Amino acid sequence: MSYNLITQSFDLPDGRTVTIETGKLAKQADGSVVIKMGDTMLLATVVSAQEAREDVDFMPLSVDYKEKYAATGKFPGGFFKREGRPSEYEILISRLVDRALRPLFPEDYHAETQVLITLISAGTDVLPDALAALAASSALAVSDIPIKEAISEVRVARINGEFVINPSQTALEEADLELMVAATLDNIMMVEGEMKEVSEAVMLEALKVAHEAIKVQCQAQIDLAAKVEKANPKREYCHETNDEELKKAVHENTYEQCYQLALQGNPDKHARTDAFKAIREAYLETFSEEERAEKEKLVKRYFHDVEKEAVRNAILNEKIRLDGRKLDQVRPIWSEVDYLPSAHGSAIFTRGETQSLVTVTLGSKMDEQMIDGAVIDGYNKFLLHYNFPPFSTGEARPIRGVGRREVGHGNLAMRALKQVLPGEEENPYTIRIVSDILESNGSSSMATVCGGTLALMDAGVKITKPVSGIAMGLITDGEKFAVLSDILGDEDHLGDMDFKVTGTVDGITACQMDIKVDGLRYEILEQALEQARQGRMHILGEMAKTITEPRADYKDNVPRIEKMMVDKEFIGAIIGPGGKVIQEMQKETGTVITIQEEGNFGVIDIVSSDKQSIEAAKARIKAIVAVPEVGEVYLGTVKNIVAFGAFVEILPGKDALLHISEIDWKRIDKVEDVLKVGDKIKVKLIGVDPKTGKLKLSRKVLIPRPERKQ
Repeated sequence: MSYNLITQSFDLPDGRTVTIETGKLAKQADGSVVIKMGDTMLLATVVSAQEAREDVDFMPLSVDYKEKYAATGKFPGGFFKREGRPSEYEILISRLVDRALRPLFPEDYHAETQVLITLISAGTDVLPDALAALAASSALAVSDIPIKEAISEVRVARINGEFVINPSQTALEEADLELMVAATLDNIMMVEGEMKEVSEAVMLEALKVAHEAIKVQCQAQIDLAAKVEKANPKREYCHETNDEELKKAVHENTYEQCYQLALQGNPDKHARTDAFKAIREAYLETFSEEERAEKEKLVKRYFHDVEKEAVRNAILNEKIRLDGRKLDQVRPIWSEVDYLPSAHGSAIFTRGETQSLVTVTLGSKMDEQMIDGAVIDGYNKFLLHYNFPPFSTGEARPIRGVGRREVGHGNLAMRALKQVLPGEEENPYTIRIVSDILESNGSSSMATVCGGTLALMDAGVKITKPVSGIAMGLITDGEKFAVLSDILGDEDHLGDMDFKVTGTVDGITACQMDIKVDGLRYEILEQALEQARQGRMHILGEMAKTITEPRADYKDNVPRIEKMMVDKEFIGAIIGPGGKVIQEMQKETGTVITIQEEGNFGVIDIVSSDKQSIEAAKARIKAIVAVPEVGEVYLGTVKNIVAFGAFVEILPGKDALLHISEIDWKRIDKVEDVLKVGDKIKVKLIGVDPKTGKLKLSRKVLIPRPERKQ
């Protein structure tokens, strides 16, 4: 045996055992582990360059989560039949792990680092994403890469009033709260999830339950790393060159100016940026050209630190924010609906210097999104897409497709709004919301939630309640703290927390939190949640000035959908051979018709913006599913003539025999003398052969019988 297997195990609260092993797979990586829980296995690897690249003063970390289809015994879809670009689900998990891992690295560590997490085996009804951050952090723990401490992540759900850690996919369907929580032994670092209008107190309790489970997982990593020789000690590095005298000089010459500028409270983002830049440039002008060329890069780095310190101190000491607002004050809001005449629903939501243009499109079952993942598959009837073009921040840069940030922000807004969507009976539509951010200075995802609510009501979608969202920030020095409502982009960048909370008047529907500081007390979180609740109520009030409830009916350009239920035995007759019947029906009536088997029934959706077209299609379907009744009179079509009579179609797809003796009271020698193929004739169903089930028709009973000659 050419490997040295080292393992560490722990139990989840429900007794399931999780094992972390290292030393067997991927030994050339700086760190690698396999996480096992039942039949579920994830391989995590981490590699970090020995030296940082020149001119890199940030942490170049990349995290990718990938699910192998073989892990669940599936073939990938598509022409190539192999795994390709990551799905939105994989992107979202990659983001969750990235956000949890990034704070682990020292601030002066700048070597390019890549973390790969791969699902290599999946147990039945298991959601492996809750183990991804544990796998990534464990790989770092057993490597020589310097990290501050271990983290882990769990999914916590409330099911039938009880909190459950890492529930099964089936059990999760019954949950009224679902959160992904990442934490160290001492501090919560990241939260993201959705809820069915739960209270702030319930959410805080869920965080505490999650943290207790995470502590066990962090300790398991510490114990595992202690057994790995490579992990002790961590590698030495030097990725920054500093000039302490210059750093002190920058602070002495610019801090007071930055502090006074922060106190001025300018609501114009670009004007503030230019003003801080002017302070920096004025200091750089004190150097000769030669000195400036040598020291400019360091001056800019040190000035950024001075600006951050000054802004934070101004907020803590004076309770004045960069744009002049009070700590709990929300920026001015205006909104408008029905802005785009051709859209099914539209809204503009503007808060301060952040603006979202939102559209709603209503489609049929054919517009549903098919999800073909290794673990999760099915169909999605509610889509929300978030776009962040460069002009929204006054930048000019190439557009390289949808980025991870756009996927993440769109998912948060989707989870916030899906809680208030009507059920299948009230909403037969597939719904797509698109949020285009036209201006951005913080909280654009929350503007998407607010604009999405307005656009849904404008489209006539019967949402149960309006939803609003707000982003909360935090500035703290460990003792003093300030919780900020509706944060600016600068306050997000310079602050210690970005806590997005969405909800209705009755509770929270979604949240996303990233914390950048150690030792965040639960009482601070409690204050942030209460301040967020008050902010949400204020924003809902401002939205109500524009629209208070969904419009009574859909707009004229919205396709109407009517449902029909038929016994499943008729599905084949409605579709016809090779789809011939349903295709002809759609062409002739100008409708779109879909049919799906559910239990013992066929559920039919008929889609058209023309009421008459829908009625015509319904009549055609009713005729197909109608059961012929003895004694009924039908207007039939002659389909075929034979020597002993004619076959007449009395209902779509249902032919019956009109015997030559039943055509007329008088004797007929040849059927062709009376009838031709295509003739429309009235006939009466006079009987059904009990042995064969064949239908018998009569035409003559509908004709007055001639009087007999005397």
